[in-house]
Amino acid sequence: MLESGCEPDEVACGTMLCSYARWGRDKAMLSFYSAVQERGIIPSPAVFNFMMSSLQKKSIHRGVINVWKQMIDEGVAPNQFTYTVVISSLVKEGMGMEAFEALNEMKNLGFVPEESTYSLLISFSSKNSDKGEAFRLYEDMKSRGIVPSNFTCASLLALCYRIGDYSKACSVFTEMVRYGVIADEVIYGLMIRIYGKLGLYEDAQMTFEEIKKAGQLSDEKTYSTMAQVHLSFGNFEKALDVMEQMKNNNISCSRFSYIVFLQCYIMKGDIASAEVTHQDLSEIGLPDARSCKDMLNLYLRLGLSEEAKAFVAKIRNDEIEFDEELFMTVVKFYCSRGMLREVERLVEEFTANETIKDIPFVRTYFTAMNVPCIRATQGEGSCEPLDQSGAVAVELMMTLCLTARNEQNMQEKLELLIKTEIGKSTANKIISKFAKEGDMFSTEYLYHLMLKLDCGLEDAAMASMISLYGKKHKLKPALEVFKVFAGSTTAGKVIYRSMIDAYIVCKREEDAYLFYKEQTIKGHNFDPVSISILVNSLTCCGKFGEAEDVINNSFNEILELDTVAYNTFIKAMLEAGKLRFAVSIYERMVSSNISPSIQTYNTMISVYGRGRNLEKAVDMFNLAHSMGEAMDEKTYTNLICHYGKAGKLHEALALFSKMQEEGIKPGKMSYNIMMNIYASKGLYNEAEQLLLSMQNNGFSPDSLTYLAIIKAYTESSKVLEVENAIISMQKEGISPNCNHFNLLLLAFARAGFMEEADRIYWKISKPDIESRRIMLRGYMDFGHVKEGIDFFEKECCSVGPDRFILSAAVHMYKAWDNNELRAEEILKSMNSMRVSFLEKLEVGSKTKPTDIFV
Repeated sequence: MLESGCEPDEVACGTMLCSYARWGRDKAMLSFYSAVQERGIIPSPAVFNFMMSSLQKKSIHRGVINVWKQMIDEGVAPNQFTYTVVISSLVKEGMGMEAFEALNEMKNLGFVPEESTYSLLISFSSKNSDKGEAFRLYEDMKSRGIVPSNFTCASLLALCYRIGDYSKACSVFTEMVRYGVIADEVIYGLMIRIYGKLGLYEDAQMTFEEIKKAGQLSDEKTYSTMAQVHLSFGNFEKALDVMEQMKNNNISCSRFSYIVFLQCYIMKGDIASAEVTHQDLSEIGLPDARSCKDMLNLYLRLGLSEEAKAFVAKIRNDEIEFDEELFMTVVKFYCSRGMLREVERLVEEFTANETIKDIPFVRTYFTAMNVPCIRATQGEGSCEPLDQSGAVAVELMMTLCLTARNEQNMQEKLELLIKTEIGKSTANKIISKFAKEGDMFSTEYLYHLMLKLDCGLEDAAMASMISLYGKKHKLKPALEVFKVFAGSTTAGKVIYRSMIDAYIVCKREEDAYLFYKEQTIKGHNFDPVSISILVNSLTCCGKFGEAEDVINNSFNEILELDTVAYNTFIKAMLEAGKLRFAVSIYERMVSSNISPSIQTYNTMISVYGRGRNLEKAVDMFNLAHSMGEAMDEKTYTNLICHYGKAGKLHEALALFSKMQEEGIKPGKMSYNIMMNIYASKGLYNEAEQLLLSMQNNGFSPDSLTYLAIIKAYTESSKVLEVENAIISMQKEGISPNCNHFNLLLLAFARAGFMEEADRIYWKISKPDIESRRIMLRGYMDFGHVKEGIDFFEKECCSVGPDRFILSAAVHMYKAWDNNELRAEEILKSMNSMRVSFLEKLEVGSKTKPTDIFV
């Protein structure tokens, strides 16, 4: 055309440009386009689109943008396809602002963006953590009736996870399901992570199982994510099981997987497997700082100091890149062992490292090692605020000074540190910490040093010192600490509480009470915690009068008591049998606007139940139920027990059923109590059914279970079943005690089968007084006088002043050939012991044994 002098028109040029584009000859296409421009020919929008599409397919996004600009300069109107291509290239070139401008132009011109366009921009916003823009695009897309794709949803979920907006992520996932978007393994993996962060453990597990059932489980990241969720809930066994499933499915382990395996073994405390896994991790590349820190902590947790020392040496030789936490852990280890030289070398090495020396902990620790610098910059009366890592650095430096105090200059350095405001505060915390750990030597040393330097011991430190002495049963030095500060007007209640604790730990409840009385006379008021501890301790050792005195004194002093204190008071008076006082305490609690807890109502059920005021006990139960809090098995069982004692079987059974309807599974205690209620009525069939239900729900019968079932058989005169139950107990490794055998004795004695009763009696290793009473009652009721007297002479002479046994003996001696002399001797003995005689007992009141073997 050109050789013949015919100039190509727009159609010819467009055809050539499209051909170059189709062939993928982008350089030739752009060169020809330049020639077209020189001739003043403007291609159509379709040709420009063809050119840009060709460039985009080869990822020449800068070329796309240049062609786009030339198209605009030429005044060619872009269409929907143009904007779709251009926005994509702008995003991929990181030109977000220009991409959003193009999107707005596109919408202003009436073009509706495709899902892929929205998806790209949402992904771009998500990667830049721009939640607002990402969700504005998402809402705009939905408003136009565009269904989000799998990729769009994944971008939004990843954004929500990254910024910690887990509830929003759940909302997106719910919408995704509603739109019918099919989730892939990536999305499920994200949801497992999100459920884990929200504490929705069961949802995370269900999601993992769904992926497995759908056959979508193939990525090691999904396995590792589920394992991490298990670990976050402390379930290392399930975490290991998931990781083993991954290995069994021939999915190769990445570095991330090895780290998860290591975390599992560390939580399990399996040092051998952890060491192997750490070695595997080392073969892939240098282990990360966190894995090294966790390994070191495992060695320390297991008390393997030498192994820990060797491990630290190895990671230092391997030039592992330390972070702040690993550095802190290593320094803590060195300081706690007094390894001064190692600490100095480590700090010197790290302060020379430009990337590490500015870490707050490293900087503060280096400063703490140079105590004169602190004093020069701070003075003794000032205190530069420190972050948490800085405070830990000072604490570790002081710990090193304590553990290595025999080294040159260390004691002087410790004293200089203590004299700074930071050091003074830290030293008080160290006293509390060492006291809690039971380190008497270091705690005492630091305490006396601070006293000597007059550095202002805090209440918490003094209280910790007293508590430590109490735990070591050293009351004298505890009192000396107390006396140093007792006269101070600033001494806090925690110090008085610690003295109460010390007395109680040393089993000196009486002295604790006297100390309380002495201090209250001096005008010192104790806090509710101290009062609760004292009252509870006095109650446990049977000093009910003293406990009541403390309670009354607390009321008289109008102390501000909390729910725990009131609960302790009510329980104490319940134990003391002061039921009216217990009720008045509860009424005072309510009138003082102190909110009762489930424990309060539970104790009040016992108070009213023991007082046989079942109506009030039921009121307490209903009040507890109306609180809106979850009722526990204990509260239900308590009322069931009192229904049983009142003989109200139907009410007890109804409440037992209601408990299960409320989703509370009966425990062994509930089953045993319900079985006892059946037993008291002789309903052995019902008791047997309940025993089967108990076993089906995974509970093995214990001694109390068998006692209830034996009682049920006894009440129904099922003697053979009683003996079989005792045999079953023994087969299961449960040793019957007197209570079990006595019921069998009672069954035989009531029926008059004294030979069988005698056989069972001699199987009891240590018969109690009730065993002897049952035997004598059987002999007396059925007129076996000679056998009864023989039994009395052999088994009952040393039992002490038991009214029934001695009275029964007198009656049988009188009936045995009128042996009045021996009867008179026993009567005189009873008179001297002031034991009254039971005249209405009758020998031979029963004549015919009951046939119990039918």
